[in-house]
Amino acid sequence: MKKTMVSALTAALVLGAASTTFAAANPFSDVPSDHWAYDAVSQLAQDGVIEGYGDTTFQGDKNITRYEMAQMVAKAMAKASAGNVQGADKALIDKLAAEFSDELNNLGVRVANLERNADKVAWHGTAEYTFQHYMNKNEAKDKFNSRNNVLLRLLPDAEVNANWHVKARLDANSFLDEDSSSNPAVEDNGKVALKRVWAEGHYGDMRYMAGKYEFPDPDTITDTVMSGVEVGYLPATGWNAQIGAGRFNLGDHYTSTKDTAADSQYVHVGYKQGKFNAAGAFYHLNAEHMDNYNESGAYAKGTTDDANIWTGKGGYQFDNNWGLKGFYAENTEADYYKKAGSVELDYKGSQLQNAGTYGVWVAYRHFGRNAFVSSPWDVINLDRNGEKGWELGGNFVPFKNTIVTLRYGNGEYLDNGKDVENLFGRVNFLF
Repeated sequence: MKKTMVSALTAALVLGAASTTFAAANPFSDVPSDHWAYDAVSQLAQDGVIEGYGDTTFQGDKNITRYEMAQMVAKAMAKASAGNVQGADKALIDKLAAEFSDELNNLGVRVANLERNADKVAWHGTAEYTFQHYMNKNEAKDKFNSRNNVLLRLLPDAEVNANWHVKARLDANSFLDEDSSSNPAVEDNGKVALKRVWAEGHYGDMRYMAGKYEFPDPDTITDTVMSGVEVGYLPATGWNAQIGAGRFNLGDHYTSTKDTAADSQYVHVGYKQGKFNAAGAFYHLNAEHMDNYNESGAYAKGTTDDANIWTGKGGYQFDNNWGLKGFYAENTEADYYKKAGSVELDYKGSQLQNAGTYGVWVAYRHFGRNAFVSSPWDVINLDRNGEKGWELGGNFVPFKNTIVTLRYGNGEYLDNGKDVENLFGRVNFLF
């Protein structure tokens, strides 16, 4: 969204510089997709320093060039020189001017010798409250049939140089129920934990990562992290690809032994153009005596040391209001509960920058436990050996950077057909 907003600003702020001679190295190269300049220019637009931001109905996801970015910075510098910009916005303009000084000089804008990497560390994050209630009676939830917790998540991003950043995620999760201390799943209640830390480099459309980072497909079957390396080709549109290898903690998903580490390799290939996007991936997991769940719902120990999971997903945005998306996954090494899939119809969508926006959806989901690396789903999920059923949901932005989400799930267990009913609510404050 930030890149597309900046792209729209570019069209409104183009300067007449066609006859300029360029001395800087490749001023027409793309600004990397996660460069801090997108955030900075977006903030200046929100504060009214840069004009031209429209009604947020942008199409596409196009990177912009260093020359285009310099054009916008020049416009902001003109306002600052007139004394119309103060405080944090002025500091942002100075930082942008230092970063794009060569391009600005080519435009005839003189730039003082400012520090390129001033304010090297940017902090973002979220504070969220989550309530979840299982309205069905079942063995797994007799004692813990509600979830009631607050989470503070911090996302530092430290700039090393123009190409490399070091990123991390820290979580402090506090369960509010008085009896939650007896639940082994929340034994670290209230403690701050370093969940991820990795180095990330961008060279044009290429991205390189090393450390503890997120798998691809965290929105379908892989909501977890691995320690390893990844190489990605990630242009804004057209074909993209990621390949990675490393190790990750299986927890108690595939094995009855906690803290078992598995080797993992994956390949992810995608395509996006206009209103259409699609992707396919293969994940290979290997650990000694890896367990899959068998027909009776018990661990099938020793049957294989591998999991081979294939997945495909896609989506199409029909217009500004309606969209359709879905995925399918299968673990070819499992005999039971080896398939998962979902089809979801979306109407509208909340926009964090615009109070009053909202979105609603309806979906049918079928989740076999063995088809997942780690599930991200809330109301139709992986209790016992998996579930299937309908989900209704919606989200709403009551004011900027705050979003309220509600989900309701109704279905049944895959292994015994008993009813499942689940209610989920969350409030996110993003910063």
